[in-house]
Amino acid sequence: MKFILGQKLEMSQVFNKEGKVIPITLIESGPCLVTQIKTKEKDGYQAIQIGFGKKKKLNKPQTGHLKNLENKNIKWLREFHFLKPETCNLKLGDEITVDIFQEGDKVKVSGISKGKGFQGVVKRWGFHGSPKTHGTKHGLRAPGSIGSSFPERVFKGKKMAGRMGGERITVKNLKIIKIDKKNNLLAVSGAIPGRKGTLLEIRG
Repeated sequence: MKFILGQKLEMSQVFNKEGKVIPITLIESGPCLVTQIKTKEKDGYQAIQIGFGKKKKLNKPQTGHLKNLENKNIKWLREFHFLKPETCNLKLGDEITVDIFQEGDKVKVSGISKGKGFQGVVKRWGFHGSPKTHGTKHGLRAPGSIGSSFPERVFKGKKMAGRMGGERITVKNLKIIKIDKKNNLLAVSGAIPGRKGTLLEIRG
């Protein structure tokens, strides 16, 4: 059971032993503090809450929640569920760093994708649109017919224009290429959802 929070920095590339280019995403991961341990008896479920990042000023509820910690200026809080109590060896105030991972480990990364605003069906769903010839006028990127003869209504879930992006996305089977323990950096193969500065949840 391995997990940590991180912040997306940028994309880059490295060369492997065969000289092939591997695209990577650099993530600033940790150090994270264990801020709360939830139990089935008290909270109804088993989870570990960890915090990451620094905040200049906390409000009163946040200050009260983190009163038992030395470092209280925590920006983000996230929970990671676990099923078996014996798999949890962490205690309140423990620090989680990139040391929990090794180069070559497979991880899955969750984050919020970039928001793209209101988009049409061609960009949002990959529609081909109407042909550019044979009398087509002002309808190249139109969705076309959206209803049916019976029943005379639009079905729920119909692919239409609307708000795109800004959703939670999880990418699985990403390989850790390099680990910089001194600077708390993870180099993960491939692309990861979100803009620069997006909070990421990394699970081993």
